[in-house]
Amino acid sequence: MSGSAIYSAIDLTDGFYQILMRESDIPLTAVSTPSGMLWEWLVMPQGLKNASATFNRMVSHVLRPLRAFAPSYFDDIFVHSRAEDGLSAVDVHLRHLRKVFEEMRENKLYATLKKCVFCAPEIPVLGCYVSKSGVRADPEKISSICSWPTPKNQTELRQWLGLANYLHKYTKDYAGLIQPMSSLLKKDVAWNWRPEHQDAFDAVKKSLASAPVLMLPDTSRPFHVVCDASDFAIGCALMQFDAEGRERVVSYQSRQMKPAEKNYPVHDKEILAMRYALIKFRVYLLGEQTFAVYTDHASLRTAMKSPHLSQRMARWLSFFAEYNFVVHYKPGKNNILADALSRRPDYDPRRLTRHQDIPVEMTTMMTARPA
Repeated sequence: MSGSAIYSAIDLTDGFYQILMRESDIPLTAVSTPSGMLWEWLVMPQGLKNASATFNRMVSHVLRPLRAFAPSYFDDIFVHSRAEDGLSAVDVHLRHLRKVFEEMRENKLYATLKKCVFCAPEIPVLGCYVSKSGVRADPEKISSICSWPTPKNQTELRQWLGLANYLHKYTKDYAGLIQPMSSLLKKDVAWNWRPEHQDAFDAVKKSLASAPVLMLPDTSRPFHVVCDASDFAIGCALMQFDAEGRERVVSYQSRQMKPAEKNYPVHDKEILAMRYALIKFRVYLLGEQTFAVYTDHASLRTAMKSPHLSQRMARWLSFFAEYNFVVHYKPGKNNILADALSRRPDYDPRRLTRHQDIPVEMTTMMTARPA
């Protein structure tokens, strides 16, 4: 979607119910009722083991010819356009929408109009908002996190961290920020909420409240990675230069070190951070032309070329061989982004019962026969 200026989102109606059951499989969906009748599904019901995969595969297959401007994810279709061939972005977008609708009509796919968004500068995409400027977090989710009261026990803290973790890619030094609170979740640790925990709690809220707009990844431009390690966490960021030459963040990633990893030598910790970055950003970097990795550990390049390698280092170098990158030394005072990522020390739908009638709209999807 990078570079596009206008967007539409199409939501398919009752996605699973748009796929007919194979006639020989219809009896396998039979459900016995107290009235003595067997109800069988004529369309694919929810709950079948392969239903989700089947539906997603069908939509992807139907829209495959249009995937350059109409990617899909299950029952959501996202159409994006930019000005091209002398036409405005709006004209190109209308042409793209027409092609999508033609494919939907030919394959009998139906959309819910009230859930669709057409010709907008920004659309919701899988829990975030996408626009020409980039990707931003859902304001409602941020509001929910920032308005959360101070946890009173481990259960409440886990609930809040579960919500905050969803938006970690927008937060610089997330692993470092939550480190004090994570210590309260360890086994056999008594609950004792102290000022440092409250400071960490408030710091995460503040960081999310000022979350930046991330750049949409542009595969036509080179990526570069910055990474760093501290005594207790590793952090990295995937970055690109935009059309105006500004260095922008595509995604932040960080995590706390495991107990054994905290005992690694300094250069091993730095290489661990690099390995973590390549794993997290694999989909963007694998097969990419030569990209740069920036680190603030001057001896890292020497350590990687040493003839005396530990087994761990040998395994890591074997993993690195899949990628085509060059390591650059960047002093900590210039590597502010990754340094900060690792070094902050403080831180229901209604259900039918057996006594309810089957809704009228469902009877067109099922057939009844005596048990």
